Amino acid sequence: MAANETPPFWFDKPSLQSWLLWPFSYLYNRGATFKMLSTSSSKVDVPVLCIGNFVAGGGGKTPTALAFAKSLKARGFKPGFLSRGYGGRVNVPTLVDTKKFNALDVGDEPLLLAQVAKTVVSADRVAGAKLLIKNGCNFIVMDDGFQNPSLNKDFCLVVVDSRRGIGNGFTIPAGPLRAGIETQITKTDAVLIVGDDNGADEIIRKTARSGRPVYHSKLVMEKPSQWRNKSLIAFAGIADPEKFFESLRKQGAKLELIRPFGDHHYFHKDEILEMLDRAKHLKAELVTTAKDYVRFLGMGELHESFAKQLFIVHVELKFEDKNAINVIIDKTIAQFERRNI
Repeated sequence: MAANETPPFWFDKPSLQSWLLWPFSYLYNRGATFKMLSTSSSKVDVPVLCIGNFVAGGGGKTPTALAFAKSLKARGFKPGFLSRGYGGRVNVPTLVDTKKFNALDVGDEPLLLAQVAKTVVSADRVAGAKLLIKNGCNFIVMDDGFQNPSLNKDFCLVVVDSRRGIGNGFTIPAGPLRAGIETQITKTDAVLIVGDDNGADEIIRKTARSGRPVYHSKLVMEKPSQWRNKSLIAFAGIADPEKFFESLRKQGAKLELIRPFGDHHYFHKDEILEMLDRAKHLKAELVTTAKDYVRFLGMGELHESFAKQLFIVHVELKFEDKNAINVIIDKTIAQFERRNI
């Protein structure tokens, strides 16, 4: 298992392995809860919408953040994305320039976000927010950072994948939860379910009992008919590669070979050469996600050449309630205005 891959037992029923790790989870949860509940937050002079997860391992934050930015721009706002820049090596608040930085510098997700709106990567969320404001942004969309209390958030929308839900319900390292679910729900303004599987039923019930709204959405593939009967080698280094592979199967693609990698995986020369060789042998096209694709850009001649040979599956998040995005934006603005009275 890759270092950046979530353990499979996290998303199964509680196992002996989970229970053996429970004492460590108890200690982790105490620290995470103390941090979420007791640290004071700094405020900035623009609305802040946080798109987060209850669990480690993704679940649709970035497509959700992109959907909000597009709606904000349509309403005349100048949104800016604030990201930690997972895995990136820059260590100061940095405005992402896609022509200057690669994924090793700023992480993969910020490269996607920066294609839509100004994006800052910063471990210091307050400093990052101030840099966005300095660069003309008047509405901040945080891609992750829900559990980090340093920056005051006007609205927290927590995204949950309908396949995996909150996993086995244990906190790290026995399970995927970043803090106890009850604590996290108290800091949540609404939950967004992505997909129509039943893995999120438990969190839907918990959220509903707390009186908070639950929204529903789907990731919609662009031009899905192009994959029908096409022979493909599909690879992905995302939180749930199987979800990506299954989406292609549903469109009638012939998956000659699948290659799952850990989330945020950086591809090495031997892996690229192997996939090129298998594609030639199997007479198949290479296909991957947009998030994986950006990890090849600016990484050298071999990676750039490989990227030009890839087919990319693009997806867009669509809310079941078409007005939900505007409702959430309005609630974020209203809370911002209340804290400035």
